Amino acid sequence: MTTLETKYHGQIEANQEEFWFFESGIPGFVDEKEFALIAFPENDVFHVLQSTSTPELGFVVTNPFAFATDYQFKLDDSTVSALSLENPEDALALVILNVQEPFEKTTANLQAPLIFNTANRKAKQVILNDSGYQTRQRILTPAEEKE
Repeated sequence: MTTLETKYHGQIEANQEEFWFFESGIPGFVDEKEFALIAFPENDVFHVLQSTSTPELGFVVTNPFAFATDYQFKLDDSTVSALSLENPEDALALVILNVQEPFEKTTANLQAPLIFNTANRKAKQVILNDSGYQTRQRILTPAEEKE
């Protein structure tokens, strides 16, 4: 167990199984190489990708397929190689949210998913340049907002 200072959870104890290594960092945060993926209590939809070295750096993330059912992309060979990704089922995709008040205005960055190799704890943010996906895609439709 490692003690972490976090942006959203205060001080917590984290297991090594929750740590992920971003060899090239994340765009805009190239010096940040190690993050913990921390669940929100009593919530299996949203997590925090928390820097292990910078307490104030944490991203709220979620599974994009939970709200964008037609979301799809193909990883390029360099990403597959960088992550040493041998089996497609070892890949986990999450997207960073831009949380807004009220929550119904929250958006997701579908143009740059985070790809995690669950077999070796390597991760990378991938930029989907020609995908047509947006960096600020609403996660709720206007109809869902009213429910």
